[in-house]
Amino acid sequence: MPELEEFLRPFTVTFAQRPSATVLERYVSGLLTECPNKNCDTIAQVVPGTSEQQLQNLLTDMVWDEEDLNTQRIVQMRTLPTEGDAVLILDDTGFPKQGKRSAGVQRQYSGTLGKTGNCQVAVTCHYAERIVAWSLDARLYLPESWATDEEARRRSRVPEAVEFQTKPAIALALLDEARSLGVPHRCVTTDADYGDKPPFLNALDERGERYVVAVAESFMVSGARSGPGLEASTLLLGENRSAWVTLSWREGSRGGKRAKLRALPLWRLDADGAPHVGWLIWQRPARGQQSEEKWRYYWSNFPAGMPLDWMVEYAHRRWWIEQYHEEAKQLLGWDELQGRRYDAFHRHTVAVMLSYSFLVWLERRARGEVKRRGRRRRAFSPSAGSPAAHPARGTPGGSRLAPPGSAAHAYP
Repeated sequence: MPELEEFLRPFTVTFAQRPSATVLERYVSGLLTECPNKNCDTIAQVVPGTSEQQLQNLLTDMVWDEEDLNTQRIVQMRTLPTEGDAVLILDDTGFPKQGKRSAGVQRQYSGTLGKTGNCQVAVTCHYAERIVAWSLDARLYLPESWATDEEARRRSRVPEAVEFQTKPAIALALLDEARSLGVPHRCVTTDADYGDKPPFLNALDERGERYVVAVAESFMVSGARSGPGLEASTLLLGENRSAWVTLSWREGSRGGKRAKLRALPLWRLDADGAPHVGWLIWQRPARGQQSEEKWRYYWSNFPAGMPLDWMVEYAHRRWWIEQYHEEAKQLLGWDELQGRRYDAFHRHTVAVMLSYSFLVWLERRARGEVKRRGRRRRAFSPSAGSPAAHPARGTPGGSRLAPPGSAAHAYP
């Protein structure tokens, strides 16, 4: 494809064998085909100029640096036009597997499966603006039983430097990697599997990161710096429902996404009782929305003056990474790797991210060529008014966003 050739032209990948660069291009081309199954065998059958053995060697024995290629991809994606308000999304996804020999596989809980099953789990970091998003990196989670099993590590080629890390620790490592590459972002967002862990939030605070994260209804907060702790759902019982506002954050496939929301400046409590100031945000279904929709809870460390509209919109950008996980698997064969090796998983993952980035790059360029009549509109335009129309309670109306990492906290 001429467009793929143009996209790949800036990349420089050093291979020990000269033909290997062509094999990488053939592999990426295979991931982009409509072939229903995407492994080395099926790709070799539908893409000319390669073979199953060449493709398999690309993932295993060929000498090349997939991490450097991924860094180049991130640098290139940063050249896309931007609104300058991206968030970084941290999450994980599961890959159902048969057998016990694929790197990191065991019976473990996976949110993708919605239950405990035999699977691999990868932690992912995603860059997301309002209208464009792409993956930054992904790393295979190695359970502790694997990390201490020398025979299993040798068999699946796990590098000696890879030690056991919890999923939140891997997520923080991916965040640090994005920060070291200068990836611009306004905040971090996660689901409750990460947001409900005080050490993880403390680590974000220590890095000067702003965040809006989902938390459980049992999340412990206090109305005073040294006051007693209450669960988020318990504190909600005393709230006047007339103080809630209805906000919209994006258009979904079934119409506008909106809900009733409420925010209060409070303190979150660690297990040791140490207080950390921030916002507790409640969300409940709005009139006309699906009645089975659950009540949701969020915690944010944005300073006073941060409009509630913005915090809510940031929190709900998590749908981008869910979409990526689904499309990377269903369209690009991320979950169809047949190899068992640790290095093969990450090389395949880099090829999938490269393929996905090509599609984002192509779609972004095509969008710029479409001419529409009328005044140009911002990508995000809340129906309820300007972003400052609904400041959280206790903040001056019209206050604007403090710079990321700002030390200024004007909480009561």
